[in-house]
Amino acid sequence: MKQNNIRKILQENPVIPVVSFNSTEEVEPTINELVNKGINCIEITLRNERAFSCIQSAKALNISGFDVGVGTIVSEEQIQQAAEIGVDFMVSPGINKNLSDALMNSGVPFIPGVATPSEIILGMELGWDTFKFFPANLFGGIKALKTYSNVFPDILFCPTGGIAEDTHQNYLELSNVVSVGGSWLV
Repeated sequence: MKQNNIRKILQENPVIPVVSFNSTEEVEPTINELVNKGINCIEITLRNERAFSCIQSAKALNISGFDVGVGTIVSEEQIQQAAEIGVDFMVSPGINKNLSDALMNSGVPFIPGVATPSEIILGMELGWDTFKFFPANLFGGIKALKTYSNVFPDILFCPTGGIAEDTHQNYLELSNVVSVGGSWLV
């Protein structure tokens, strides 16, 4: 189970809303809106000091079949705190060899971010095969992913960054894209 079986979550959720909440009061109505749209997951980013409280609020809703993930993981402390809350998956904007053991040992499915071939190779050296392609719009988007499918045929991606409602389906049609993340959904 590479990366604590992250592919299962990504395969079950082809579109992952990426959200930054300003208050815990925003959590329940936003998640209800997603569920009403048939979306069963959310990535809550750690972009402000209220993020972990919002993640706890999302988990406390205890919606069956709804995955709550945490994004913007950049430290071992964040990994530990996310695991203690019981998140369903973790997302890092980049790849860091120093965090690899903490991610694996957490038992929580995770996906690190990559943009370049060197970062993909580093991830492969760690035994990983599924990556967030971030920020997709700044690093070649669909053209880059088409090239990566030839160079790295066993690697799957979840592109995020600059993906919109009118472009996400083009990404999902690529053979090496398992899901996409975006903020257009909320």
